[in-house]
Amino acid sequence: MKTQYSSLSIAVSMGLTITTGLLYSSSATSAEGDEVVADKNIEKIAVVGSRAAPRSISDSPVPIDIIGGDELGKNGSSDMLEMLVGAIPSFNVRAQPISDAATLIRPVNLRGLSSDSTLVLLNGKRRHRASVIAFQGGGVNDGAQGPDISVIPSIAIKQVEVLRDGAAAQYGSDAIAGVMNFVLKDSSEGGSISVKTGEYFESDGNQVIVDGNIGMPFTDNGFANLSFQFKKADATSRSVQRPDADALFNAGNSSVISPAQIWGNPEIEDDVTFFGNVGFDVGNDKEFYMFGNYSERDVTGGFYYRNPHNRGNVFSTDSGGSLLVGDVGFANDGVPTCSVSNAYVKTMMGGDGLSSLVPSNVGNVLDTAAYTAMVADPNCFSMNQIMPGGYTPAFGGNITDTSLAIGTKGEISSGFFEEWYYDLSGSVGRNESAFNLKNTLNPSMGLETPTEFDTGKYIQLEKSFNFDVVKGIDFGLDEPVNVALGLEWREESFEIVSGEEASWKAGPYADQGFNIGSHGFKGFGPETQGVNTRRSFASYVDLEAYLTEDFLIGTAIRYEDFTSFGSTINYKITAQYTVTDDLSLRASHSTGFRAPTVGQANVVNTQTSLVEGELIQTFLAPPTAPLSAFYGGKELDPEESVSYAAGIVVTLGEVFLTADYYNIEVTDRIAQSSQIDVLAKDYTELEALGVVNPELISAVTYFANDFDTTTQGIDLVANYAMDLFNGSTKFSLAYNWNETTVDKFNPDTVDLGKVRRLEEGMPDHRGTFTIAQDWDEVSSFIRFNYFGEYFAVHADDAGAGGWNQTADTAVTLDAEISYYMTDQFTLSIGGNNILDQEAEELPQSSYGQLGAKYYESGPFDYNGGFYYAKLTYNF
Repeated sequence: MKTQYSSLSIAVSMGLTITTGLLYSSSATSAEGDEVVADKNIEKIAVVGSRAAPRSISDSPVPIDIIGGDELGKNGSSDMLEMLVGAIPSFNVRAQPISDAATLIRPVNLRGLSSDSTLVLLNGKRRHRASVIAFQGGGVNDGAQGPDISVIPSIAIKQVEVLRDGAAAQYGSDAIAGVMNFVLKDSSEGGSISVKTGEYFESDGNQVIVDGNIGMPFTDNGFANLSFQFKKADATSRSVQRPDADALFNAGNSSVISPAQIWGNPEIEDDVTFFGNVGFDVGNDKEFYMFGNYSERDVTGGFYYRNPHNRGNVFSTDSGGSLLVGDVGFANDGVPTCSVSNAYVKTMMGGDGLSSLVPSNVGNVLDTAAYTAMVADPNCFSMNQIMPGGYTPAFGGNITDTSLAIGTKGEISSGFFEEWYYDLSGSVGRNESAFNLKNTLNPSMGLETPTEFDTGKYIQLEKSFNFDVVKGIDFGLDEPVNVALGLEWREESFEIVSGEEASWKAGPYADQGFNIGSHGFKGFGPETQGVNTRRSFASYVDLEAYLTEDFLIGTAIRYEDFTSFGSTINYKITAQYTVTDDLSLRASHSTGFRAPTVGQANVVNTQTSLVEGELIQTFLAPPTAPLSAFYGGKELDPEESVSYAAGIVVTLGEVFLTADYYNIEVTDRIAQSSQIDVLAKDYTELEALGVVNPELISAVTYFANDFDTTTQGIDLVANYAMDLFNGSTKFSLAYNWNETTVDKFNPDTVDLGKVRRLEEGMPDHRGTFTIAQDWDEVSSFIRFNYFGEYFAVHADDAGAGGWNQTADTAVTLDAEISYYMTDQFTLSIGGNNILDQEAEELPQSSYGQLGAKYYESGPFDYNGGFYYAKLTYNF
């Protein structure tokens, strides 16, 4: 079907184009609920996937979802991620209750691929990454470093566009699974303010959200649209008392608390976000635009409980047979002065140094005569004197996120590109994560240790500049061929800022077997501090044409050169054939890539990992560092992909249906390796290479190109609208079948448990069915969510000694009803998982190590049912 576009409409559609040349149309569907109600058949306009004038989603040669801002608001969660889960069936997000930095920023998945395989855009501009890397990312996300979507408030969003197709040839690195474009509101008048509160059925996790939006004129031909959000969320607890902690308490250790550790959602405080979107006409068919954000929040989560009888390198070095007893004299001059210490046993009695003369394989070591005598000797100590009931570190972080994009667009009036439409833009984004740890120790400092630590920062900084041009050129075909050209320059840096000295210091008792640094999350030392930077340059050509009135084809080719690993060329071909007015066929084929992030290539971290049911201290090192290289690490290469897709679009009266098959082959996938044991026989050689205290490192991990996968699936989307019960009714069905196969892997760095997690860690089948009903004064919806079977694993421990099983299918139910009290006030009441469907329960045999009731790897919220109320004032 031919469509004519005026120069003005094309110039508008060029709006907010970025590094990728993505087109944004001001004619996209309004997110205002009253407009949607007024015309349930309004056609939604997509701007991803094409650099020609925006198309309706039925005319797109690639599958696209469009979720309006009003739909995002129909969810009790304070988190944009949970809102999208209910709207996009192939979109998944995993909670990470006890998972170091991943607790602060949760990774997401589209079409079963890692979170950094989906390109995220804001107003068509590439969104910068989070500084946090998901070190324990739920299998598929191990080591992923994607953008922090949760900072984007729904109040600021006009619509979200999700391109479910490989698009690296169009948009560059990361678009292997697809593209998500968050379009900010651009109204020059009106606005709203709302207050929402809710909590879980378990009477915890209370959330309060206050947000607002206002549109104002900016000059005679412009707008300034401003949004804010303030929210707080209390922690949740789905904990069980660990049997070992319970036994200690029953044996008389009154310092043990119940529960000994909290397993649940972290506490979020002082979460403030501001977004601004500005645009105005500067004359001569040219426009100026600017948008950005400032966001900050404090997050505090939990860690695993440290048992005061047997926690390795803190309370014991022989698995709880005896206490780890420090010797003051030996630390000063190498001569033991404590007659029961580990150093005394080793030096004076010819022992192995692992055991002291204070047994801890008793009910309560604090009541034993040996312990009392040890404490009475000023030359002896144990960490029980500071933490007699053991301890559970509290891990926290301050996350600050800022961005700014500025550009101009319009028609070129002279020169070689006369009558072409251009977009010239620059953007910068920065994400900083400052970490802290409380209620813990640096055991190597002995009794002089602090119990609170600032452990350092990660900072991600990205800059980009773009120049894009587009024009319809007449080649004698059915209509002009859309020709788009563009250039892009990007710079990405990852910085590590060291923590305070006590957080990384090797104290005087390190040589006696005491752990170095703040226990649970060692601070970043001066040797890790620094900035690593990478730059890239890209150019692309994008063509799209109707060969006949009914046959649309498109092609794109992109060249990109990186200062780290070199250059890459990728292409994409799309086609759509309109068989009848009610039936069209579409297909695409593309190659793609994902460049390793600068963070993945240079990050350093110490974490507590669960391996074969045991908690161990694991060191994450850059792949080229001496420790990693000794165990097989090498410089990272980009991931490469080949994608095929084919689909059908059907319109039958009020029924709209799309069905699409996809197949994505990814080679040299990058992920965090499985834990590799640091062996005693290697200590001498490692020390010669410069590795400090290798005997205190249980295992090492690093990022590696270690496996190839094939992911295939089917997306099915259907909508039907009708008049029912004296109102308007809409039925929506979305279903996704997704299957991943690991084609090849490195057995030295990828264990079989991880392979199974990649293949089975998410449900193969997932669907949603929504019924929305609207009357003059009342609107409501009910949504059924179906989750198929999946391989349930806790804390990434998929090994034979871990607790894992195939989880059952589950169905959850969400509902909301809104009453329009006046033209200005709307009251909404609703709930998520209102039938309180429980997540998959862990076996009781796991409680001793995990202290949790549910698997954390489930596809829906393990916290259970949630209810909320929201009052909105529109003006």
